[in-house]
Amino acid sequence: MKDMKWFEEMEARIPHGEVRTRFAPSPTGYMHVGNLRTALYTYLIARHAGGKFILRIEDTDQGRLVEGAVDVIYKTMAECHLEHDEGPDVGGPVGPYVQTERRPLYKEYADLLIEKGHAYRCFCEKTESEEDSGDFDRADDPCRVMSREESARRAAAGEPYVVRQLIPHEGTTTFHDEIFGDITVENKTLDDQVLIKRDGLPTYNFANVIDDHLMGITHVVRGSEYLSSSPKYNLLYEGFGWDIPAYVHCSPVMRDAHNKMSKRHGDPSYEDLIAQGYLTDAVVNYVALLGWSPGGEREIFSMQELAEIFDIKGISKSPAIFDIEKLKYFNAEYIRAMSPEAFAAAAEPFIRKAVKKPEISAAAIAALLQQRTEVLTDIPEKLDFFDELPEYDTALYIHKKSKTDEAGSLEMLRAMLPVFEGISDWCDENILAAMTGMAEKCECKNAKVMWPVRIAAAGKAVTPGGAVEICRILGKDETLRRMRVGIEKLEKSLG
Repeated sequence: MKDMKWFEEMEARIPHGEVRTRFAPSPTGYMHVGNLRTALYTYLIARHAGGKFILRIEDTDQGRLVEGAVDVIYKTMAECHLEHDEGPDVGGPVGPYVQTERRPLYKEYADLLIEKGHAYRCFCEKTESEEDSGDFDRADDPCRVMSREESARRAAAGEPYVVRQLIPHEGTTTFHDEIFGDITVENKTLDDQVLIKRDGLPTYNFANVIDDHLMGITHVVRGSEYLSSSPKYNLLYEGFGWDIPAYVHCSPVMRDAHNKMSKRHGDPSYEDLIAQGYLTDAVVNYVALLGWSPGGEREIFSMQELAEIFDIKGISKSPAIFDIEKLKYFNAEYIRAMSPEAFAAAAEPFIRKAVKKPEISAAAIAALLQQRTEVLTDIPEKLDFFDELPEYDTALYIHKKSKTDEAGSLEMLRAMLPVFEGISDWCDENILAAMTGMAEKCECKNAKVMWPVRIAAAGKAVTPGGAVEICRILGKDETLRRMRVGIEKLEKSLG
């Protein structure tokens, strides 16, 4: 008979009287969108209730561990404002918060479960895949009905074994999920899953139950693929005589109606989305709405606002479709809402990919881009004319709406050249005044002056900003040089 004092001391450590949630990733390389959503919902449930959000690293599957993956988890959570109250890096009352550091206690609880008659040692030789899948006939397993004395004797003699859960043959198990309601399964459909592997490490299915209980977790948020395992978790809780937490099983995030998102199929992780020019706050806001509705028409929320309004009842049973175009919309909204200084800072690395000349102001270019940018990675291709005037066809000078053609554009550039040369203070106001003054003099619309100047300055029909802004950023000398190039091109074209 086990001495229960140690177990009583473990129970005494468990916090009570508050909502406690956990995000428990495996360090396998990157944070995919589904993982981020789980972390986000877990965080929001805790914050909405004024409770605690815990980070736990589940590293018992040693074969899948990726070096540096734990750092990715910390970095992603910090960037996404998912501040955890307890975890490996900040400590807490129920540590350690890394599963491999908790290894000794899993055996203690497995032995207790054996003693209570809800688990057994299995000495059968099976492959690891058979053990993991529970692919065996329980009725024919001699270990299941082995006497406790013989089992203990063989274990003491050093014979290798796994610990399996003893699932009843008869009856049903019912569990409640906050999203899917009550679900009942027949016990005969459940396998005697492995709890402790031959190497002494627990399986995920055992460790997460032990850890959730000992950490006082009140709400367990995970993917709906774990619905089928929940009856076995419940039987473990009942075997120990523990309270069962609230289950929140979220349907998957899909790339389309038929396929789940997958890194293997090229779907982006959180890090990929950031590298593709999406803002963290936009990604978090969008991911929050993948399968959850706050009600009403509003879609843009800060993290604080999400925490205030988050309600589990708003989570849908249906899978959510990841729509990159919708994310672009969110991203554009967040870009437009940034301060000019913040946008300039975010945009500068992308501006400098195209604009290498230090005399050309990245901040000035950013001011042109903020209202015209959906994704930061779109920026470089819009700016390829600043460093170097591209080769262009003089047909660009023909613009029906502006009522310009090659001959008229040549005449206008020749007229504007000395006017621009005469500007001493090269600023928007004076550049604009020079061009509108010319339009007045020629008794034509402003566009008839501005279009030829813009084409000469940029060599492109589509630019961020108009003729005034482009000329100002290029500077007086470069603008005049490009106008002379334009005049020369038109003269050659017209013969």
